[in-house]
Amino acid sequence: MKDLQITRHRRLRNSVNMRALVRETHLHPEDFIYPIFIVEGEQKRNAVKSMPGVDQISLDYLNDEIQELVDLGIKSAMVFGVPAEKDAVGSQAYHDHGIVQKGIRQIKENFPDFVVIADTCLCQYTDHGHCGVIEDGKILNDPSLDLLARTAVSQAKAGADIIAPSNMMDGFVAAIRHGLDEAGFEDVPVMSYAVKYASAFYGPFRDAAHSSPQFGDRKTYQMDPANRLEALREAESDVEEGADFLIVKPALSYLDIMRDVKNTFNLPVVAYNVSGEYSMIKAAAQNGWVNEKEIVLEKLISMKRAGADLIVTYHAKDAARWLSDK
Repeated sequence: MKDLQITRHRRLRNSVNMRALVRETHLHPEDFIYPIFIVEGEQKRNAVKSMPGVDQISLDYLNDEIQELVDLGIKSAMVFGVPAEKDAVGSQAYHDHGIVQKGIRQIKENFPDFVVIADTCLCQYTDHGHCGVIEDGKILNDPSLDLLARTAVSQAKAGADIIAPSNMMDGFVAAIRHGLDEAGFEDVPVMSYAVKYASAFYGPFRDAAHSSPQFGDRKTYQMDPANRLEALREAESDVEEGADFLIVKPALSYLDIMRDVKNTFNLPVVAYNVSGEYSMIKAAAQNGWVNEKEIVLEKLISMKRAGADLIVTYHAKDAARWLSDK
C-alpha cells in the first residue's frame, strides 16, 4: 500500500454541501413542460387509467390547472385537444372554435405570461387515428401538409406561443413555417418533434388522447428505433426548414440520440419523457418496488445530462414539489 498511487475522488463527495458545490447538472421547475389534455363538455375530470395522476379536463377546470402550475414555478404547458367529433380529415384540428383553440384562448386571456405550446397533429382528430390524410390505405404525405399548416395557423390565431408539430410527415416544418409566416405569425416559433421514433412507449398516451390508429401502425412515418444516423438526417432537415427547437421522443431509451442532437445542432433540445416511461414508474411505485421521488429525479437529471434544455413530462408537478422541498 505504501507505493500505491490512489486518486481521492471521494474528497468531492464527502458531504451534502460538497456534493451540491460540484454538481454539474441541475433541475429547475422552469425546465418542465406539462402536458394537458382538454376535453369537450363541462365538469369533466376523467382519470386516465393507464396514467395514474393524469386527467383529461374540461375548460371549466383549466384555469385551476394552470394556476397550480404557476404556483409550482412551471412556466409552460403543452396542450392536446380531445374532440367530441372526429372525421377522415381531422377538421376539428384546424377549426377556429375547436377544443384546443378554445383552451389556448382561455389560458392566454387569464394567464397572458404563461407559455402555451400547441401540439400540432391530426391523429386525435381523425376517425382512423393516423397523423395524415389516407387514400387506399396509404398515409399521403403532401396533402397532409396543407391540413397541418392550417392547424398551426388556427392555433397561432388562438394565441399559442409555440407550435409543436408531432406528425412526422416529410416537409412538415417547412409547410408550417410558410403557413405561419403568410398569416402574419412570423414571430411564433416551431418546436419540432424532429426525432420521433415508432415506439411502444406511447401506449398510455393513446388512452389519454384517444389517438390509437384504427389500422396498421405509424412505422412508415415515425422512425425505426434501430437507427441512429437517421435521427441526425431528420433533425437536419427540420433545422433547414426553420425549426426553433428540436424534440427527441421518447427520451429515456434514446439518451444517446439526444446527446448526438445536442452536439450537432445549435438549437434548444427538448426531451419528451413519454407516457410509457411515466406509467412504468408510477406502477412500480404504487407496488412499493421503487422510491418514486428518487427514481423520477434521477431519470429527469439523466435527460438534462444527455443534453436536454427542456423536458416535457407528466412528472412535472411532483418533480417541482420535490425540488422546492430541498
